[in-house]
Amino acid sequence: MQTSSSARADLRVVTNQAPPLTGHNVVTADAALTEGVLRHGTQETLDSIVGLGAEAGSAEAREHGQLANEHHPELVPYDRYGHRIDEVAFHPSWHWLMERAVGHGLAATPWEEQAEGAQHAHLRRAAGFMAWSHTEPGHGCPISMTYAAVPALRADEAIAKEWTPLLASRRYDPGVRNPSDKLGALAGMGMTEKQGGSDVRANVTRAQPSGGLDGTYTLHGHKWFTSAPMNDVFLVLAQTDGGVTCFVVPRVLPDGTRNQLDVVRLKDKLGNRSNASSELEMDGTVAVRLGDEGRGVRTIIEMVAATRLDCVLGSASLMRRAVSEASWHVTHRSAFGSRLVDKPLMQNVVADLAVESEAATALALRLASAVDGLADPHEAALRRIALPLAKFWVCKRTPMMVAEALECLGGNGYVEESVMPLLYREAPLNSVWEGSGNVNALDVLRALGREPEVLDAWITEVGRARGGDARLDRAIEDTLALIGSLMGEPEAMERGARRLASRMAAVLQGSLLVRFAPPEVADIFCASRLSPSYDGVLGALDGGDLRAVVERTTPTLG
Repeated sequence: MQTSSSARADLRVVTNQAPPLTGHNVVTADAALTEGVLRHGTQETLDSIVGLGAEAGSAEAREHGQLANEHHPELVPYDRYGHRIDEVAFHPSWHWLMERAVGHGLAATPWEEQAEGAQHAHLRRAAGFMAWSHTEPGHGCPISMTYAAVPALRADEAIAKEWTPLLASRRYDPGVRNPSDKLGALAGMGMTEKQGGSDVRANVTRAQPSGGLDGTYTLHGHKWFTSAPMNDVFLVLAQTDGGVTCFVVPRVLPDGTRNQLDVVRLKDKLGNRSNASSELEMDGTVAVRLGDEGRGVRTIIEMVAATRLDCVLGSASLMRRAVSEASWHVTHRSAFGSRLVDKPLMQNVVADLAVESEAATALALRLASAVDGLADPHEAALRRIALPLAKFWVCKRTPMMVAEALECLGGNGYVEESVMPLLYREAPLNSVWEGSGNVNALDVLRALGREPEVLDAWITEVGRARGGDARLDRAIEDTLALIGSLMGEPEAMERGARRLASRMAAVLQGSLLVRFAPPEVADIFCASRLSPSYDGVLGALDGGDLRAVVERTTPTLG
């Protein structure tokens, strides 16, 4: 029996599928983001990123994000004539994304804006970075390193004056050329080596004075992880007679010749595949010392701090993109007689995802606002302790959260076109880069042990919410008791570092939500995350206004 053409046509009618989540503004559709910007900034601050939000949510941006990940960067060690060039070729979609990220002022622009008296420059950039990262997270790496390089470069006024205007430019000008001929520049970083990893004091790359009057050195060694080798300038650690020292390494020398930077290979990574992470060999590479000999870690730590902030921002963005896709899907998909969003258990899962995302956003924006106010001792001390706390906690929560959001889409979420696999592969990254979980948990201990003002800052900040929720008040007291029980016992402190970092971060998030979030969001967070029996399972909430939380987080078009 032959199937009629009308029957075949019926087979191809698509029903009960969620429409693509495109054509929405990722800024105005994110209540936690917009409220956070208004809380720490102004209406003008928010208005300045609305256009970015519309572009980030467009179908065009989503397509470029997919293409940049499908077509990986390729190492081109030699040109057609046999000259060693050590370049990386990117798909046009990578350049489309980079051009707009730089154009929106997401690289080093806020440092110059702040120097010129602009208010909330870092808050604006942070919110924009979170929103634009919805397009594709990989290209955020060179943008982040460019942003982070400026505070480290300030260790030398002349070097900072040379490079900051190019790094702060809103013009994306790719290509290996003399910086004096470029409209904008990008920065990278080379710290880790094969034998050391996070233990950068074990580095074996050597720096030898050139012997000339210009004070330059030559570097000899191998860097194990240097992302974005096509960037224009790198901050690199190397050993001198005085110890580990920081150096500025230009890709092209002042006379226009290429510096000796051999790209050995590009890393084949789990995620972040649009971004070229490389191994570099240096043998006679020209470098300029930044800061004093033997003080390299202290010099470059400002760059590390700024990139850690971007790890938090990037993870919060991944969370938001994941919960947006999940809530959008369950709102438009039906099963067993009703919409998924109306099923009590699915509503529980999505509400829990939404609360996790909102807590991450609130903490990320609070940290960004602290960068705008570092002249204030409280803000500076809070940043010192809250940054490793947030880096540990938010980045550690992201893989679990994204996996649960993927599951909300069922089999559809396991298909590349849904974008969820891209987010899932990306989710562990920020917990690894710029110090893994253990490194950041131990950094919390170092801060508490060496800088008493940081604990005072944490106590002051969470104390601003005291009396707002009894569960938060108990959690504050329990956390202070935990700190007291661990202090003075080095082995016990290190063994309990993750537990302490987790509690301090969750309490800080809870205090922000109690003060600023809708009551239904704060209630769910305090009842779950601040409970001594919380086991971390998402979708196991015991009460709360779940529907209101889901509706708050579900994107709307337009």
